[in-house]
Amino acid sequence: MEATIKALNEADHSAVYKGEAVNESIERIQRLLFAAKAVPATEAIKARAADRALNGVAPFHRPKNSIGDAIIIETYANEIEQAGSAGDEFAFITHNKADFSQEGGDHRNPHVDLVPLFDGVRSRFWISLADLLNDLDGDLLANYDLQLYGATQVRGFSEILEAEHLLYRQVWYNRHQNLRINIERGREKVVSDEEWSAAKPVQRRRMTTEGTWKLAQAAARKTEAEIGIENCGPWSDFEWGMINGKLSALRWVTGEEWDMLDT
Repeated sequence: MEATIKALNEADHSAVYKGEAVNESIERIQRLLFAAKAVPATEAIKARAADRALNGVAPFHRPKNSIGDAIIIETYANEIEQAGSAGDEFAFITHNKADFSQEGGDHRNPHVDLVPLFDGVRSRFWISLADLLNDLDGDLLANYDLQLYGATQVRGFSEILEAEHLLYRQVWYNRHQNLRINIERGREKVVSDEEWSAAKPVQRRRMTTEGTWKLAQAAARKTEAEIGIENCGPWSDFEWGMINGKLSALRWVTGEEWDMLDT
């Protein structure tokens, strides 16, 4: 009973605290949106965004529909083109590093497909509004360092699930490769359904049915295509330990028990 009451109190506190923070953030965002200049997405902008999709260039380099992101970057490009003065300066600020930042590199740099839009002088790329403001005026945020940098920003649930899925596929793939090696070296035997049915339980520990093995091979090829062969190992003992530890931690965050490494 005591544990239940404690849990309810924690939930109540969390709901109130987070609810107030969310409401305040929404109000601030609304004020900013209402005060901002409305920039329409013209048919020309939409057409250029569609061209990005057809050519598979950023932000369409990932397997998802990114038409909204494409319209945003093309709107930015259009604003630069329509600038009334050569002295105007522009900044593109985004936390969406997956779609706009350099792939597999420094996220502070734009994706290679977007580099032509940023010369580093008249047009610059940022992943933090605070960093841009500090670059413009180092004293502007002097009293807000704790607010901006002192508290860790919790990652979104979708980002956590995406990371968990990658780790899950890596762990599964490694186990599949161990099974393949055992089959090649004779420590595991691929058998027909009839052989499986006739075998004793202790014998089945070293058996894999032909149907299961066929499905496993197809799943391995799918995994290689999904996450990239470069993300499939092999791993050093340290890397393998880190992968399992990360998967365990992320699953714990999403509600599983510690050491839940089932694949």
